[in-house]
Amino acid sequence: MTKHISDQPRRHTGSRLREYTRQERESGTHPAIAFLRARPKTRNEENRKIAEYARIERGRLT
Repeated sequence: MTKHISDQPRRHTGSRLREYTRQERESGTHPAIAFLRARPKTRNEENRKIAEYARIERGRLT
């Protein structure tokens, strides 16, 4: 008597994951990533002051 189909060992080849990642890669850039990349790369002076005050408050003087 042969085993039932659910008793057979399954082989996990990763094809489902491979297809999912392929579709994600080919679908393009996510809008959130595009927004983050579009932000200005320079920091304004106010942010720099806040960072310096926080650094001094933490006790790091250099």
